[in-house]
Amino acid sequence: MQFTKLNINKGLCLLIAVMAVWMSACEKDVIYEKTRLFRPVLNEELRAELNTVIVNMGNIREAVSYTLEISRDTFATIDYTFDTDTNYVVINSDLLNGESLLWNTLYQVRVTAHAADPAYDSKVSDLGSVRTERFPSILNIPEPSDVIDVAARVSWQVAGAAVTKIRTFSPTDLQLTSPLAEFDVDANGQTTGEFIVTGLAPETAYQIAIYSGAAGETLRGWETYTTIKGNVDINDPKLIDLSASEDPDAVVNAVAGAIDGQIILIKKGFVYNLPSAPLDKSVTIVGTLGFGSQKAVLYTTSNWNFADGATIDHVRFIDVELRGADIGGDYVFNPNNSNTTTINELTFDNCVINTFRGIIRIRAKVFLKNYTINNSIVHHIGNYGIVTTDTDGAGNAAVDNIALTNSTFSKINMFMTSRQNMNSILIDACTMSELATSNGTVFRWRGAAGQLSNVLNGITITNTVWGHAWDETASGVLSVRGVQEGLETTTFSVVNTYATGDFSFTAGAEIPGFPSLTYSGTSAGLWVDPYVGMDFRFKDAGFAGKYDSGDPRWRTKL
Repeated sequence: MQFTKLNINKGLCLLIAVMAVWMSACEKDVIYEKTRLFRPVLNEELRAELNTVIVNMGNIREAVSYTLEISRDTFATIDYTFDTDTNYVVINSDLLNGESLLWNTLYQVRVTAHAADPAYDSKVSDLGSVRTERFPSILNIPEPSDVIDVAARVSWQVAGAAVTKIRTFSPTDLQLTSPLAEFDVDANGQTTGEFIVTGLAPETAYQIAIYSGAAGETLRGWETYTTIKGNVDINDPKLIDLSASEDPDAVVNAVAGAIDGQIILIKKGFVYNLPSAPLDKSVTIVGTLGFGSQKAVLYTTSNWNFADGATIDHVRFIDVELRGADIGGDYVFNPNNSNTTTINELTFDNCVINTFRGIIRIRAKVFLKNYTINNSIVHHIGNYGIVTTDTDGAGNAAVDNIALTNSTFSKINMFMTSRQNMNSILIDACTMSELATSNGTVFRWRGAAGQLSNVLNGITITNTVWGHAWDETASGVLSVRGVQEGLETTTFSVVNTYATGDFSFTAGAEIPGFPSLTYSGTSAGLWVDPYVGMDFRFKDAGFAGKYDSGDPRWRTKL
């Protein structure tokens, strides 16, 4: 009985299968509507070899050709358009009718796939960007120190044929066809691999190219150089031009004979004596721009003063080094006047200040309204710090506002001392290393408690990196007194400011809210050479503040 059931089931299955085949044969074929081609995609990323670009796309079987477009401004304009029948394309001069892609240039590529019927062409596919390689060159990439306002220092590796010509071009002359000026490289330049290109305009970009051959027919490389703003107007009627003078007393004599508001230009790399006769007029002392690290130097074995009872709008030092002979005895300014003496502005801009007992110490009736140190390096300063107001009692020596910006302060015994109120202190984008001796003082306000012992509008510290104390005696003590006295009601605003892991405060002498961020490593681990070479570039590539904290000259560049 079981055998019979099995045969019936097999027969039923066979009947169903036959009927399915018959019904399928009766159905009509389904015709799908034709659609456009898919957008092309890459088999591998766009890449460059020298000044050619290689495009390797996936093959689209139904495509009969492709149209490629090349741009340098994300297709606001199109440099080249061409057709190809292959999915692997090398964009070179053969494909571009004799033209070549530019070297070291970022290009964008997009493509459209074409069907036999244009109605079914693909939509445009953006394939991305690729930068061509730098021209194989012996020319060195310029550093910021290789340009000034009217000249550029061009240097190269001395290899192969001698460099005989240098030409300058507009930044828009991408094929280097129309030189603005040409220079013959002398024998010394050919030997040293360095030449100064002159006659440039301030704040202007140039392409500068080097050539070999008797007529300069062989291009050896080129780079873009951008000149900087000049620090003086050479035609300014207020200018006293000492840029050719090597008389050590030239500045002393010029200040003595100057009228109010004059500008004194001094020679880069030369040492002049800092005046000592009391100053009774506004004056600006500026160093000439030039190549090399040594600035014009103002040197003193004593100090300068302000004339008793004078009212002075400004005293400015720009692009100079101020150097004392003795960290225990010299100052830039050390006035002690019995009649009210007012200085509206004291500014140090792009200066180096070193080997002083203090930068400015004021006593009795001397009043400084605005004190600025910008883009400067200050080091080896003694126990009168960057500022000391040193007379007790209301109505005596005072500073209103202090701004320290984009600067480096290192190896300083005591930072700031005052016996009077101030209005404001700003510390922004600064690098602080070995600031205050072991258990030494950052801020000390010694005036009458609650009356003359505060910064009324607060102390702001932003975008700054701060290392440990200056352990001159190798005691092993790296802590500092952030606040030794006063500042009872002063507010502190501390933002994006790091202290190294070996920084600490002496117990009970903290700066409120400081630091806002902590770097766990040491000063030696963070900076390249903080102790001897005072090189505060970031050694630790993992430091979170490397792009936006500390003196900008040391930051990692994007």
